[in-house]
Amino acid sequence: MRTHSHCTCWQSYPERSWIQFLVLRILYETPTYGYQLLDEIERRSYGCHKLEPGSTYTVLRRMEDKGLLSSTWERGDSGPDRRVYIVTEKGAKALKTGPSTIVRRKKLFDDLIGFYERQFEPESKGDE
Repeated sequence: MRTHSHCTCWQSYPERSWIQFLVLRILYETPTYGYQLLDEIERRSYGCHKLEPGSTYTVLRRMEDKGLLSSTWERGDSGPDRRVYIVTEKGAKALKTGPSTIVRRKKLFDDLIGFYERQFEPESKGDE
């Protein structure tokens, strides 16, 4: 994908970026462990995105490798020990600067939705 020097919004696949922002947001609010994070992602995406545990832990490890997260082991009360993920200072900075990218993407999606509505919605209403 082509990237302009002044625009960093498409440096990686958008799907990965929004997942990382969502993970950062959730963990910034409440540090937690992987399976709780899975449930929270599904809840916040209104059930549209159910990630597999393996995929989620891969994302968490990559984010930890990039310095966006850190983790510590916590003893489980009634079950096994769990790794709890926490947003680092670098992760908080990424979360703070991230909305500018999201705003640019929203403008793109708004344009695509407007095109769809102008081109195809009139047809749908006539088909009823």
